[in-house]
Amino acid sequence: MTVIAELNAACETIAELLAGARRGVVFTGAGISTESGIPDFRSPGGIWSNYKPIMFDDFCASEDARMEDWRRRFVMMDQFGAAEPNAGHLAIAEEMRRGHLETVITQNIDGLHQRAGVPPERVIEIHGNGTYAHCLDCRERHELAEMRAHIDETGESPRCRSCGGLVKGAVISFGQMMPEAEMARAQEAAVNADLFLAIGSSLVVYPAAALPVIAKRAGATLVIINRDPTDLDAIADHVVRMQIGDVFKPFLG
Repeated sequence: MTVIAELNAACETIAELLAGARRGVVFTGAGISTESGIPDFRSPGGIWSNYKPIMFDDFCASEDARMEDWRRRFVMMDQFGAAEPNAGHLAIAEEMRRGHLETVITQNIDGLHQRAGVPPERVIEIHGNGTYAHCLDCRERHELAEMRAHIDETGESPRCRSCGGLVKGAVISFGQMMPEAEMARAQEAAVNADLFLAIGSSLVVYPAAALPVIAKRAGATLVIINRDPTDLDAIADHVVRMQIGDVFKPFLG
């Protein structure tokens, strides 16, 4: 089978599955956003191959660690601002409008699903969101542009305007507890799904990588769309190893 024929067959299969779905769930990882120009974290040449991760406890204890974390956060802010949703993001939003998808669970922190048109209340961000910050104590939201201006003016990491607590990018750092409410919502969505599409994730980071297994065991059809093989390919009903944008462009007509 030629590459084009294989792509067409994959698109047709996914289209049929989506047409029959009423409680479809999409689970996305970094692979869907690399096609928008946002670097992966774990692949060779990715962010963690160039930077040592900053542990959550170090952020809380050290001004130097906080300032380095903010420096990296502003680099990401600029990358996210320059990126645009690609065919994968847009197709997911379109299928949600058509009633075939209920929920997007994402490991990504770039906000591109919302910018593509997915209602924010239907996006579960299990690793947080890197487009804004919040207070670690009272959770009040702070905008990154304000935090950058504060650091430029004072040379010090910002504190909450309301309670004086530490302000941090609204992402889950290494060593930080996963958000309980978001994980509970994600597990509930996986259990209730009739179709579960895992897109652009290596499926190696737990507990997030358990979600496709939960969905499959609960009776969902499991589709894995990823450039490289994953450890869960063997349990999937369909595996597609192609560029995500190529797979979903036909859904945008």
